[in-house]
Amino acid sequence: VQLVESGGGLVQPGRSLRLSCTASGSLFSGYAMSWYRQAPGKQREFVAVVTSRGSTGFSAVYADSVKGRFTASGDNAKKTVYLQMNNLKPDDTAVYYCAARLSGCSGGPISYPYWGQGTQVTVSS
Repeated sequence: VQLVESGGGLVQPGRSLRLSCTASGSLFSGYAMSWYRQAPGKQREFVAVVTSRGSTGFSAVYADSVKGRFTASGDNAKKTVYLQMNNLKPDDTAVYYCAARLSGCSGGPISYPYWGQGTQVTVSS
């Protein structure tokens, strides 16, 4: 079981990036997939959680700090979730992680048994 993120990089403020997280093995169906981020010297912070609703698509919930700028989505066939990040700000600079847990579970980062390796996002002029 593996989660692999990609898509990070260095961008100027106001620009966009799209992160991807692809799951392997039996992971994906029946799981909630979340995005977290961690900036240097700070705790890991929730960004968004996306849950498959089967044929009707995906639903997402966002942290207030990214609401209106970030959009989380998924592709069941590719076992991939995405995080489209628009109007990026220097405060968005962090390592972004994808995490998975069974749908219906609750709690913070400790409730997620599966994590990706992280991808660096740096927003700077």
